Amino acid sequence: MDILAKVRNVPDFPKPGIQFKDITTLLADGEAFREVMDGLERRYEFAGLTHVVGIESRGFIFGAALADRLGIGFVPVRKKGKLPADTIECSYALEYGEATVELHRDALDAQSRVVVIDDLLATGGTLKAACELVTQLGAQIEEIWVLIELSFIPGRAKLEGFKVHAEAVVDSE
Repeated sequence: MDILAKVRNVPDFPKPGIQFKDITTLLADGEAFREVMDGLERRYEFAGLTHVVGIESRGFIFGAALADRLGIGFVPVRKKGKLPADTIECSYALEYGEATVELHRDALDAQSRVVVIDDLLATGGTLKAACELVTQLGAQIEEIWVLIELSFIPGRAKLEGFKVHAEAVVDSE
């Protein structure tokens, strides 16, 4: 399946010059979503994972579905202030400011083997912050999985030392 053919491009969102990759069209196509999830399940079913770590918010969709299919735990990485118990946090730079993500302090430990999931790899800031939180708790990251990578933005460079898999790659704007 051509994943990019199932994703809608929205020009000038959220600001002029940005070509937003809207995955809701893929999610609304039951057959396409199932095909993505079948591939995810095949990729990780024998990986010995204990948890799937999903990044707010679209990483929750793929991550929770994968955790259910594998019969393992799902751990959310959320924006600051959204998790109710004791958390650890990591901040990262945005184009205009800073953002912070959090993870429950007791979500993972040194026996945890995880895949970190998000929908898109662009600048890599959110994924890098999430991985820092996971490793801070002692967990082993087997791989980072994204649906789409914008390879013309050097986000993968921020994830040096981690294995990264993208289902689809966009090479140019």
